[in-house]
Amino acid sequence: MPTLEDAIALAVQAHRGQVDRAGQPYILHPLRVMLRLQGEIAQIVGVLHDVVEDSDLTLDDLRQMGYPEVVIRALDAVTRRDGESYEAFVERSAAHPLGRQVKLADLEDNMDIRRFSGDLGEKDLARLNRYRRAWMRIMAEMARS
Repeated sequence: MPTLEDAIALAVQAHRGQVDRAGQPYILHPLRVMLRLQGEIAQIVGVLHDVVEDSDLTLDDLRQMGYPEVVIRALDAVTRRDGESYEAFVERSAAHPLGRQVKLADLEDNMDIRRFSGDLGEKDLARLNRYRRAWMRIMAEMARS
């Protein structure tokens, strides 16, 4: 099985050249998500959580690299599918125990306004509100579990 270090190196490669809305290297986001999580499997999923959406890598590619099914299933849970509504995606993420942990860490990092440069515009505020609603939905699912 690939190690956490292998997953970090893969995420760095997959996100090379990408920047976030503040112009910072995108890889900083998956690294922050990873650091919010406990345990090697959760941290591997955290650092890889955007590679399928944001690169040419597929879940099958990761499977062929030796990532175990627990990682693949969790990554599938936190990867938005083509044509899937955001609400359906959040529901699917919330239904998977490891997926919801990773999605919460992702949302918490996305809601950290210290990452933004300058004033928040209307689109930023709408996005933050959408993230807050998703976070509340997943927390409600965790409370029921």
